[in-house]
Amino acid sequence: MLRFLRLLFIFIFSGSVLTSCSQNSGKPFQKEINEFKEQDKKSFPPKNAILFVGSSSFTKWKDVQSYFPGYTIINRGFGGSVLEDVIGYVNDIIIPYYPKQVVIYCGDNDLAAGAKAPDVLQRFMELFTIIRNKLPGAGILFVSIKPSPSRVKLMPVAEEANSMVRQFLSTYPQTGYVDVYHPMLAADGRPKPEIFLEDSLHMNALGYKIWKASITPYLLRQ
Repeated sequence: MLRFLRLLFIFIFSGSVLTSCSQNSGKPFQKEINEFKEQDKKSFPPKNAILFVGSSSFTKWKDVQSYFPGYTIINRGFGGSVLEDVIGYVNDIIIPYYPKQVVIYCGDNDLAAGAKAPDVLQRFMELFTIIRNKLPGAGILFVSIKPSPSRVKLMPVAEEANSMVRQFLSTYPQTGYVDVYHPMLAADGRPKPEIFLEDSLHMNALGYKIWKASITPYLLRQ
């Protein structure tokens, strides 16, 4: 009897592990995407809103709506995503909302992972093309890759990537490039330390205040 109970316990435990692994398997950040979908089931966002999508600088902007009164903001920033992650989930967290404007902050983590400026441009162009083809009426806004104290060595390539994306967007209508890079620099040309959290990568409220001032002039009125 004891042996039978042990075997039963092993069988049940193994099944629960397999179920857990199955639920957590798949593409990176699937858990976060599933959470967005659960939110949508409870209350689906309205069409013609302004969609913020990209990496953790948006993810951590939990009170982003309060920075932009008069606009309906959907925040779908997730984890430490790179542009290829956003491309992979475009049909989950961009297209279904039919936004009036898509505001993108991504590329920072691409550079940290070893990507070069042309890589960032190529990936952004792919994302841009998908959005423009599926949502031809939506505006597309790119927020420049920011300078961070913890990634000072990446600043030259970040500037290069920003310049390439800005030049690309200048050739298309209904687009915009937001320069947050330069307003985040101190007089000595280095990132302002007081606008960052202790990790020297993510911003505090002072940093987001700069982003608000930079982004607001480019948002489309609803």
